[in-house]
Amino acid sequence: MGNILMVVAWPAFLAACILEALVFALIDPLELTWGQAHLGWSRQTVYTLAFFVFWGVVAIAASVAVILARAEPSAPEPQ
Repeated sequence: MGNILMVVAWPAFLAACILEALVFALIDPLELTWGQAHLGWSRQTVYTLAFFVFWGVVAIAASVAVILARAEPSAPEPQ
């Protein structure tokens, strides 16, 4: 179980790092709005929350890939 967790978590962590760098190279966290109002969060808060969202989304995608790769293909139905 630990091996599978690291197969998913480590690449997801690295992908989240890359996504974080790419997104915030283009976006200033202090300019983010929700509707018409500014969020009012610090840069560090936005960076932290975004990192964990990115990590979670990539981890879910990697988990699905692992599950699909380990699934046995079904045999075709005889006709």
